[in-house]
Amino acid sequence: MQVKKGLEKYIKFLIYLIIVILVNIAGITLFFRIDLSANKLYSISDASKKVVSTLNEPLTIKVFFTKDLPAPHNSTERYLHDLLQEYAIHANRFFNYSFYDVSAEEGELSEEKKKNQNLANNYGIHPVQIQAIEKDEVKFQRAYMGLVVIHGDLIERIPTIGTTEGLEYTLTTAIQKLNNKISALLGLQDKIHIKLFQSSSLNQIAPYMGIKQLAQFPDTLEQMVARLNPKNYNKLAFEFLDPTVDESLEADAKKYKIMAVKWPALDNGTIPPGNGAIGMVMEFGERAIVVPLLQVIQIPIIGTQYKLMTTAEVEEQINRNVEALININQDLGFVAGHGTLDIGGVSPAGQNIRQNPDAVLNFRTLISQNYTLKPVDVGEAAIPDNLNAIVIARPTEPFSDYALFQIDQFLMKGKNLILFLDRFREVQPANQQGRSLGGQQTVFVPLDTGLEKLLNHYGIRIKQSYVMDENCYKQEVPAQLGGGQRAIYYAPIIKNRFINKELNFMKNIKGMITLKISPLELDTERLNAHTLKAIRLISSSENSWEMSGRITLNPMFIQPPQSKEEMQSKTLAYIVTGKFPSYFADKPIPAKKADEAAAKETDSQEDRQQEQSQLSGQQPPDDLSKITASGQFLPEGKPAKIFLMASSDMLRDNLLDAGGRNTNATYILNVIDYLNGREDVAVMRAKQQRMNPLDDAAASTRTFVKTMNIVGLPVLVVVFGIAVWFRRHRRKKHIQMMFQGSGVQGSKVQGS
Repeated sequence: MQVKKGLEKYIKFLIYLIIVILVNIAGITLFFRIDLSANKLYSISDASKKVVSTLNEPLTIKVFFTKDLPAPHNSTERYLHDLLQEYAIHANRFFNYSFYDVSAEEGELSEEKKKNQNLANNYGIHPVQIQAIEKDEVKFQRAYMGLVVIHGDLIERIPTIGTTEGLEYTLTTAIQKLNNKISALLGLQDKIHIKLFQSSSLNQIAPYMGIKQLAQFPDTLEQMVARLNPKNYNKLAFEFLDPTVDESLEADAKKYKIMAVKWPALDNGTIPPGNGAIGMVMEFGERAIVVPLLQVIQIPIIGTQYKLMTTAEVEEQINRNVEALININQDLGFVAGHGTLDIGGVSPAGQNIRQNPDAVLNFRTLISQNYTLKPVDVGEAAIPDNLNAIVIARPTEPFSDYALFQIDQFLMKGKNLILFLDRFREVQPANQQGRSLGGQQTVFVPLDTGLEKLLNHYGIRIKQSYVMDENCYKQEVPAQLGGGQRAIYYAPIIKNRFINKELNFMKNIKGMITLKISPLELDTERLNAHTLKAIRLISSSENSWEMSGRITLNPMFIQPPQSKEEMQSKTLAYIVTGKFPSYFADKPIPAKKADEAAAKETDSQEDRQQEQSQLSGQQPPDDLSKITASGQFLPEGKPAKIFLMASSDMLRDNLLDAGGRNTNATYILNVIDYLNGREDVAVMRAKQQRMNPLDDAAASTRTFVKTMNIVGLPVLVVVFGIAVWFRRHRRKKHIQMMFQGSGVQGSKVQGS
């Protein structure tokens, strides 16, 4: 019997062991995770899943991270582990990743750490200095915190990962860019030409300039191109051009605006006066990018210094410019001319782009990471069909009917418009740069470019006013002027509850700032007649009003209305979707001015030919004007979208940070992605936001919460204590009554 019981114990143990093993196997093969964070921070987006699941060549991510780093860098490493594990779950067989423990210390290290250190340095990952607080002391230490993405023969590096913010977006876009780059390189029919213009006459003055290695630079560059060529699928071609030997090359050097160097007689006449040129040109098809190799630095007291670009810097320039030349990014059109903002990045001649009031350098930098900007001249030809959307930013000059027709028909084709329009043009007093002199102030003249009538026809209108808001940016006043804060009413701050979360890419945007913006209003009858849908994106607060008529933006002269009834929320941005009606549906198709002149000349030639035919007795030629063609005009469009915001200041450098991390930048980039069919990328970008303000609460709510914290909680504790005391007291009474009852019954039994 005992033997049987012992056998049963072993059988049960064996069964339990098998169950545990099967559960573990199921846990490995049926792995799943539940992300309970509000913005799904620890789950990768659909865009990331798609990118890693469609790889067609091996892709490896090598992470170089120093172990046991202080907070918050240790959490960054853990997050990176989890993120790459998520990638691996949804990726195909071509995705791999590995972590390397890299010590930033020097001296005696294990062979493995020395090997990892050399590997990181070879990939261009170098240690950075971080701050740590230990035992109430601030200390600094060096650490490796970077990674490289290797896809085929191409490499993309992230040298420093200082935060988890936007890390998934950075990784996914890097992987996507490498994938697109491989496809683009394999599809090239011609080579990318790398031309080095370097006059041999410069070699004799190079030692005086402090660049003794100049004579060997052509050989160094040729070897570099030969090394990079296999990684670029042999699409690079190097050419060394010496204008000193071939004088005909001087014209090419001037055409490309290669740096020219001129010098007088040196070393007591030993070196005669002369000149030379140095620079590199990367050319593909009709596109060319000039890389200045020599930098001239003016240092006070010391004088002029010359710096030749290092080989690592040249290699970085080649890799970047290859991407720009082969257009691996999606094209985004922008309307050039008509006084629009120069988002192509060219500042007026001789003007520092940072000092240019129209500078949109940050916007261009952010957009260029994922798009190739294509200028569009709507006054000359139709907008290319390969564009999904075009940007029109602050036009100040009227569009011709022909240009408006091209924009209208672009929309009819199911394409999208991204409009940042100003309702006023600022006319400043002469030589005052916006500052008043002798009572003169900036004059705000209403703009009429022709786009307004298109928008009115579609059912949306820009009001001729500026929005002022009590919930606005506060400017710090210098102490010598009284100190404190000054309200800039024409810079409304958009609160979270006035941001529409209907669209996914807007859900995590919780606040932003606008500047010199006009309100929008809808023609609901027209929208309903054409089944168009208008989605409000952002609005000002309920404490806002309009300034119209005689406008002044001097904060000293702006006062809110005395009556709150004059204030209400104003809509500041819309996206209108649907099948838009053409503005030219019941109008003749406009022609270019040049075409009109040519048509008149053609008509006069036909009249002369007809007269000559009648005089000679011949049969006049057929009237070709009777031949008609259809299909060149679309009276109603395919489903399309219009984004409208009446403020071009939203694109300026003072509202967009260069890193693209503030909410304004996220909002602008997300809108552009959404209208280019990349909503999944927009949602991924908005997962993490620095700005997470508390929800607004009414005064009564705030008073109630304060009262509950100060008085309510102690009262609740007292009430709870009394309730516990009563419960215990009742329980005690109940027990006493039970024992007293049993005692009475026992005495009766004994008495009997």
